[in-house]
Amino acid sequence: MSEVSEVSEISDVAASLTVHRLDMRSTTGVARWDAFVQTCPQATFFHRAGWQQVIREVFHHDTYFLYAQQAGQIRGVLALAHVHSRLFGNALTSLPFAVYGGAAALDEEASAALEQEAQQLAQRLKVDHLELRNVQRRHTDWPVQDLYVTFRKPIAPLDADNMSAIPRKQRAMVRKGIKNGLRAHIDTTVDRFFVLYAENVHRHGTPALPKRYFQTLCRVFGPDCEVLTVCTADGQPISSVLSFYFRDEVLPYYAGDAEAARDLAANDFKYWELMRLACVRGLKVFDYGRSKRGTGSYAFKKNWGCEATPLHYEYCLYHRDSVPQNNPANAKYRLLIAAWRRMPLGVANWLGPKIVRNLG
Repeated sequence: MSEVSEVSEISDVAASLTVHRLDMRSTTGVARWDAFVQTCPQATFFHRAGWQQVIREVFHHDTYFLYAQQAGQIRGVLALAHVHSRLFGNALTSLPFAVYGGAAALDEEASAALEQEAQQLAQRLKVDHLELRNVQRRHTDWPVQDLYVTFRKPIAPLDADNMSAIPRKQRAMVRKGIKNGLRAHIDTTVDRFFVLYAENVHRHGTPALPKRYFQTLCRVFGPDCEVLTVCTADGQPISSVLSFYFRDEVLPYYAGDAEAARDLAANDFKYWELMRLACVRGLKVFDYGRSKRGTGSYAFKKNWGCEATPLHYEYCLYHRDSVPQNNPANAKYRLLIAAWRRMPLGVANWLGPKIVRNLG
């Protein structure tokens, strides 16, 4: 290893606690990591070891997946990636392309050891900042990004109860989609999803992630990454979502809709079908994911009866004075967004991955 010591002694935390870097070539090491993530209460889908493979293969970022160990047992994990861009800055982040991150540990000692190692690594890499995408606030003395919230909703054991739990206006939209003869299908490829996703983000003026990224997600995470596509009564794909499955949760994560989807209520029908299938599988939580405050996505999820929970993205700043704002809500990107909307879709799909790989 060149940037982080193979074993770092954390003598001021616990004499026998050590921090290691995961070798993704080690089948045993990856299995141990994922076994810990599967049972650690703080862990999420984005703490899984497969993200190291995805980020390195698709985006070519250096990754540092650290784990704290004592007496041969893993006590905590922290997944990091180094994203260095002339346009968007130099950062060590846990984790790019993820809504949740930071240390997932069994106790404070392991969390502190991992964060200490991350800060030392950040300084050796000479990054502008370290970003930990925590769900709960950990460092009250660190600057925090308060733009994002997450929405989660319990899944009842019966379809009728889940339908009743949707507020009246949104429930009417679901029934409209059913009445319009929409049908949902589980796809075996990302082909139909990607067409709808790429067109959707282009209309919003933002660059699309590469198709290879979605293909890699499905390959790496297997049945825990699934595409559901909604078609019209005559079989035309109109709305699609790529979801992650973790323990007893489903996380609809990337989505795309045709322009006609709104009139047919395809978006509401899509999420209802996803919830219905999750209910059949015995899942307990519908994680609606991250949204920015004041956006249409935020309002849509609120209308489904979900309560917003603030996310605490914390920053340790080294060579900058404030938290970065690399998101469409930043006023300085308005002209770029407008120009991107006018760009031919083929050009946008070619150029987009070169830009978005550095955003995360």
